[in-house]
Amino acid sequence: MKTEHLYQQLIELAEKLDIAVSEQNLKPASGMTINSGLCILRGKQQFIMDKHNSVRTKMEILASCLSTMPLENIYIVPAVRDILEKYNAKSP
Repeated sequence: MKTEHLYQQLIELAEKLDIAVSEQNLKPASGMTINSGLCILRGKQQFIMDKHNSVRTKMEILASCLSTMPLENIYIVPAVRDILEKYNAKSP
């Protein structure tokens, strides 16, 4: 499966978990560094992704986050499950 397709599958998985994914311009402003990640906005989970990252980097960041979520009751295609397991192994 191509990286772009895997990334789209991960976004769909996030939506199944009621996590909205949005891509934003996270360039440093006023000396602050802002990273992609999961946050809560107005009481809802949202994953904010730096739109300047490569598709591969976006996929890796989102997979690392989603790999820590409870996924037992959700059908995940094997290729996506493999990616989640790969990036879950890299977590501390």
